[in-house]
Amino acid sequence: MILSPTRTYAPVIKEILENHRDKIHGMIHCSGGGQTKVLNFIKKTHIIKDNLFPLPPVFELIYDQSETPWNEMYQVFNMGHRFELYVEPGVSEKIITISRNYGVDARIIGRVEPSEHTELTINSEFGNFYYK
Repeated sequence: MILSPTRTYAPVIKEILENHRDKIHGMIHCSGGGQTKVLNFIKKTHIIKDNLFPLPPVFELIYDQSETPWNEMYQVFNMGHRFELYVEPGVSEKIITISRNYGVDARIIGRVEPSEHTELTINSEFGNFYYK
């Protein structure tokens, strides 16, 4: 499973941009920075991720073998959740439909709130984690 080819998002993103570019406020590829990568691109915003996809088994295997704390796992790995679009709420379902038409599951995984600080909260089956 680790050596299987990565599926490209290019056709999905191309169609989304063709139809909804003006409603997209950000795009994050969660590789090379894990679930906390978004912190590099926001200011005075609180990102709350509380509806992530189920964890693929490979990450539980990494956790079991390395004993890396879950909060660090979310900082290092994408945890099976690879690409995020930050969009206006009214367009979410249209984007999800486009993605699913290409056989790529999608969902609303959280929300953005104004904040005095730059912060991220991840609420997962392994705990609730807060990052600044």
